[in-house]
Amino acid sequence: MTLTQLEIFSLVAELQGFTSAAHRLGISQSAVSHAIKALEQELGVELFRRHQSLVEPSDIGQQLLGRARAMLGLANTLQQEAADARGMRCGTLRIGSFGPTASIRLLPAILSEFRAAHPGIEVHVDEGPDRQVLQWLDERRIDVGFVVLEQERFDTFALFEDQMVALLPAGHPLAARDTLALQDLCDDAFILTEAGSSELVTRLFDAGQLRPKVRYRCAQLLSTLEAVSRGDGLSLVAEASLPQAHDPRYVRRPLSPRVPRQIGLAVLDRRQSSPATLAFIEIAQSLGRSSKFQAGHLSSTHSSPACR
Repeated sequence: MTLTQLEIFSLVAELQGFTSAAHRLGISQSAVSHAIKALEQELGVELFRRHQSLVEPSDIGQQLLGRARAMLGLANTLQQEAADARGMRCGTLRIGSFGPTASIRLLPAILSEFRAAHPGIEVHVDEGPDRQVLQWLDERRIDVGFVVLEQERFDTFALFEDQMVALLPAGHPLAARDTLALQDLCDDAFILTEAGSSELVTRLFDAGQLRPKVRYRCAQLLSTLEAVSRGDGLSLVAEASLPQAHDPRYVRRPLSPRVPRQIGLAVLDRRQSSPATLAFIEIAQSLGRSSKFQAGHLSSTHSSPACR
């Protein structure tokens, strides 16, 4: 059994195909098939079930996949620690990111400093909903991920705090108010952004024993913005996820009482994290302490709904 075989096994499982894995690795499909066959023969089990052009891990294959990813993660950490002794001149860092808050507001500044400090580290960024980033961490597909805190089963590092805000069509009567309560959002049609902080939004309403009239469930924030702008309903979103450019079609209003949302980085186990991962976290925290991630304040929105 070799690390190369385990890497191929993990990638075939992730991409659900021998051809896709071969393309990603830059090798022939026959080489992928041979590696999997040799691994299956050595272990004495069938690792995949074939369904026409797609494959998926068998029951035992799924069980062994977590072990394989753990071994690959530890091997990567060993390589990173050796690279660190040489000045961290090479290695790989896999990052999980979600939504505009992480991918647009936070990640670019961190990556800019990280690449300047460690140009030899190859960086891979995977984007998905925040709950998928948690899954990637559990499955060891990524080394570090942006998450909404708190996350008790991971080692976490706080970076940035923004707040949840109500999103209203520009001409809505509630836009004349400085702040809104959750109760105010329950009389109109409500638009829930599934890819954003949907779990947080749901928990907020449940805690207040409130039931918003959910009319739409949008997969992306952009769809939510368009729906609100058309007057299809109200929404509740994270302030930092909104475009910084002014859009006259909708307004944002803070909640009273204020509802903060804490964003941070998470790793499965800090003690097993690679030097590149720890360097990325250190740079991110440094930028957070310098307030370079600070969200735009809403003070300008309080005076007049027309100014937004």
